[in-house]
Amino acid sequence: MIIVIGSVFAKHDSLEELLDLSLEHVRRSRKEPGCLSHAVHQDAENPLRLVFVEEWADRTSLEEHFRVTASRAFVRAARALATERETINIYDANLLQF
Repeated sequence: MIIVIGSVFAKHDSLEELLDLSLEHVRRSRKEPGCLSHAVHQDAENPLRLVFVEEWADRTSLEEHFRVTASRAFVRAARALATERETINIYDANLLQF
């Protein structure tokens, strides 16, 4: 399983728009092959920070997600509403087996 944790900081006047856009992206992504879960959360300490938590069956599914036209459009739109470039961390949970 591949785990993705990403975040983006909204401009103060674009939070609602970014939230709506993010929810649309999450709901669409959940329908993609290999998506086990996909969610967006609002940071309790900094409400302008949105955090994405995703689980994918494998690296191939995630790479295909990144190639989806709507996913690429989401990133472009989110960047226009953000104060800085997003962060993204990808973890291979298969390596973490005990």
